[in-house]
Amino acid sequence: MFLVGSSSALLEPDDSQLVAHGKVIYMEHCASCHGRNLEGQPDWKTLDKEGFLPGPPHDESGHTWHHPDTTLFKITKLGIAEAANLKDYKTRMAGFRETLSDDDIIAALSFIKSRWPEDVRRRHDQLNRAYERRDSSAR
Repeated sequence: MFLVGSSSALLEPDDSQLVAHGKVIYMEHCASCHGRNLEGQPDWKTLDKEGFLPGPPHDESGHTWHHPDTTLFKITKLGIAEAANLKDYKTRMAGFRETLSDDDIIAALSFIKSRWPEDVRRRHDQLNRAYERRDSSAR
């Protein structure tokens, strides 16, 4: 089981077995909102008629890679409203804590990262290292 705060780097986009499992999880639980090719829904930055933001892309055009692994994990497990402590935030994405194991969440996120271009993956790795240094200096 993953322990939040244990390390900023959790994803393993070069582990082919993990990524293959993550693809299955993603297609079953994520693709309907975030796209089979991680492209997200149209106009994902604009509230829809009901006041919800559409599912954002998880490819390099979106903001997923702007967040460290631990944040991505928390958002997926808890849902964005709880993970970011946004009490009145309207979202259609509930957390997956009752549906997916921690390992399944890490696999799905590893699949997503495996699809990013190499330069985006490198920048994301740098972000994880920066968060790791920040967290270790705060202790």
